[in-house]
Amino acid sequence: MGKKLTIGMFGFGVVGQGLHDIIKTKNLNLEIKKFVIKNADKKRNLPAELFTTDANTILDDPEINTVVELIDDADAAFELTVRALRSGKNVVSANKKMIALHLEELTEIQHETGTSLLYEGAVCGSIPIIRNLEEYYDNELLHSVSGIFNGSSNYILSKIFNENQSYGDALKKAQDLGFAETDPTLDVGGYDAKYKLAIVASHAYGIYINPDKILNLGIDKLDHVDIRYAREKNYKIKLIPLAKEINSKEVVLYVLPKFLTKESILYNVENENNGVLVKAAFADEQFFFGKGAGGHPTGSAVLSDITALRYDYRYEYKKHLDAQQVEYTTDYELKVYLRYEDENTLENIVFNSISERFYGEDAKYVIGHINLQEIIDKRDLINRPGYFIAEIV
Repeated sequence: MGKKLTIGMFGFGVVGQGLHDIIKTKNLNLEIKKFVIKNADKKRNLPAELFTTDANTILDDPEINTVVELIDDADAAFELTVRALRSGKNVVSANKKMIALHLEELTEIQHETGTSLLYEGAVCGSIPIIRNLEEYYDNELLHSVSGIFNGSSNYILSKIFNENQSYGDALKKAQDLGFAETDPTLDVGGYDAKYKLAIVASHAYGIYINPDKILNLGIDKLDHVDIRYAREKNYKIKLIPLAKEINSKEVVLYVLPKFLTKESILYNVENENNGVLVKAAFADEQFFFGKGAGGHPTGSAVLSDITALRYDYRYEYKKHLDAQQVEYTTDYELKVYLRYEDENTLENIVFNSISERFYGEDAKYVIGHINLQEIIDKRDLINRPGYFIAEIV
């Protein structure tokens, strides 16, 4: 059964409770000794003596050898994770923002201390993509990794295209069901997908990228005009993060809405589900599908990491050790649809070529090829009310 793990857990929200539900059904040679929570007055379905608001109760306890971090504050999560690792405790986290922002430093701390930080639950819920990139694809040449990484935005788009709901109605339903926050920017703006993409890129290509350098434009400016265009062309719109090797030395990363045809395997990934498509030189195309959100799906990924620690599992970051390490680039041409409002817009955005223009009473848009760096440079112009940009296959 491996060595016994004595666990201290930070957070007891949706994922924490989902994880506990799973653990109590198993005999896994582990014990959760303490939970650190923010609100001591909140009623919970476990004995009160298991809970505390004092982080030191876990961090200073020599009997606790494993820390599970499941809070939503990236800065606090980073501080707790660093303290735990430096005190010799292994850590399992599901905080994608914290990991994406600090992965290089956290990797160095693991190497210095001999500890292990695992975070399968931070990327695509129940889909085991990080472990597969680390183990199955460790010596593989990856052409690209893309997919649907955010269940909230995908749920909204599914309601729009499958049930003819408006963006506003679909968003409200997602919020009512708990799929989207009161402020949904993290999801619909593509930030959540961007953090996950940065983590995926590290394990796929051996590069550390500050997420702030990755373009993310979301579905929050989606309008009935864009939906009508998609239906006329038999497209669906999905929010797609992409990591793609464009030559043997460079990788491009970005998050954009994308018009997908029925031929795309991602076309039928609906509701809160996620899908990850890996294209490789030798393994060809492989597709991973599963629940991208929720207490039990994400909790199952967290538990997988916990149980792996019983056998001293660590990420080896093998791609980072490769002498043929690639570099990040934004010099990449895309074919896009751009709906715009101001008639002077096209004088301020440089397209390499334009293949189609539409000028109507309720909308103006162009189809053309544009450099990724140009989109980044003109992001403030493009990402405002009356504008929407999406990649076309």
